[in-house]
Amino acid sequence: MRAQTTTGDQGAAQGPVDWDAQAADFDDEPDHGLRDPQVRAAWAERLRGWLPAAPADVLDLGCGTGSLSLLAAEQGHRVTGVDLSANMLERARAKPAGYDAEFLAGDAAQPPVGGRRFDVVLVRHVLWALPDPAGALRHWRSLLRPAGRLVLVEGVWGTLTPVGIPTDRLLTLLAPLVDHTQVEQLSGDARLWGKEVDDERYAVVATV
Repeated sequence: MRAQTTTGDQGAAQGPVDWDAQAADFDDEPDHGLRDPQVRAAWAERLRGWLPAAPADVLDLGCGTGSLSLLAAEQGHRVTGVDLSANMLERARAKPAGYDAEFLAGDAAQPPVGGRRFDVVLVRHVLWALPDPAGALRHWRSLLRPAGRLVLVEGVWGTLTPVGIPTDRLLTLLAPLVDHTQVEQLSGDARLWGKEVDDERYAVVATV
């Protein structure tokens, strides 16, 4: 996670988020902690469709408390999670005991992975908040092996002053970087969020 501006229910800016302070309660949200078996199963099902056959090397950027990292590791992938928040990482490292996962402190836009390359870069609800989404996408593209893929879960939230990144804008940013894109609308699947939602939530799987 990054120290970015957050929004209230109606999208009004509230100022920077202290993700270290948020870590203690972060997993209380159904789609964050994945504690509800139905929510967890829904995300696991989606990941199976988005990720290649295991074992693959997956880079989970802005991983937070590591819930998606854990799901990917449980499916047999080798996972590297990156987050700026020490408190988030502490919780992430406590989750995947016995699985092939590591967690690094760093900026999602410039992850500290050196010359390593990955089969998948997985990013959920992070790109929209970065100051330079296009630059981040170009860098993430450089971290992929041939035939690798970007798995980007994004959306638009709020009604009065919406924040986020619409599907068409993300596809425009991806067009010069990838060979193929697949879009899945996620708003209609209440199992993913633990409730009904009426805003725009989607995933793009982009193959290079």
